Amino acid sequence: MTDFKLTPELENYIDECKQKEEYKSYLIAVLHKIQEVFGYLPQSMMEEVAERLEIPTSKIYGVATFYHMFKLKPEGKHAINICLGTACYVKGAQQVLNAFETALKIKLGETTEDGLFTLKSTRCLGTCGLAPVVMIGEKVYSNVTPDDVAVIISSYKNR
Repeated sequence: MTDFKLTPELENYIDECKQKEEYKSYLIAVLHKIQEVFGYLPQSMMEEVAERLEIPTSKIYGVATFYHMFKLKPEGKHAINICLGTACYVKGAQQVLNAFETALKIKLGETTEDGLFTLKSTRCLGTCGLAPVVMIGEKVYSNVTPDDVAVIISSYKNR
């Protein structure tokens, strides 16, 4: 396990928050800053925040797991989001997901061993007329079929 340490900027930010009257209300902002630096919320950093802000570790974990924008595990360089909303699902999103799982040799929510890909799902990307839809970064792939998966993955291998 990697040993994480607060950067001087994070230490200063937490110290600034601690000077405020309602400093415990800055918990979410502090967690966002930590995630910006590390890409996720390492356990050691959540424990450090708990100590510095005098908040029980259980509350830190509660906040981190309640809000979907916080990540508790590092993600791959490319997050593959497969829409599993109604329109996409009806048009074959589950088969597309299965194809990604097979091609990447991981399950939904996991990251490939090389750290390139994380497989995620979403409920709606708002492009129902283009279903099924896959989003990688800011790029949206429409009318995706299981046969498209290998080509999509290969286009990200050397990025």
